[in-house]
Amino acid sequence: FHVTGVQTCALPIFPGVTMVNFMREALKARRGAEVPAREFLGELRETLTKLKMGEEFARRYVNDGFSGGEKKRAEILQMGLLKPDLAILDETDSGLDVDALRTVSEGVNALRRPEQAILLITHYERILNYIKPDFVHILVAGKIVRSGDASLAKQIETEGYDPILKELGLAQEVTAS
Repeated sequence: FHVTGVQTCALPIFPGVTMVNFMREALKARRGAEVPAREFLGELRETLTKLKMGEEFARRYVNDGFSGGEKKRAEILQMGLLKPDLAILDETDSGLDVDALRTVSEGVNALRRPEQAILLITHYERILNYIKPDFVHILVAGKIVRSGDASLAKQIETEGYDPILKELGLAQEVTAS
């Protein structure tokens, strides 16, 4: 069981390290062996094509001058090359305009594999307009209190959490002091 990838709130910048070199070293670490250059470049090109990204992106320095959308696309590129068993995408939609959100979502969809689990953490339903979840879970105080399909996310977007929390007896009264 392997969980790999880099996704943090403040992504580090590696001046002088290209995405190509970074990804090749990450893939080497993932596989535990050197990846022949021809094989790596083939996999990189295939993944870039699936993500509708040009090869010039891979020649850029890691996160150096990347926009928010480019940073997210770099993360999805990592997911595509490293092929983790579990990909945790934490608030991938945060800070993205609608075009960048669509592009990143299309990338996730293009790279989804039946043998891979993706945990997509979000506070908003809008990314679910592009990435259809198999399951939706509501967490309260670290526990799953309700599960359902994509319709649960639509219900939350329409009604909010309050009706569900009240139904479960978890609603907390907020009083102004």
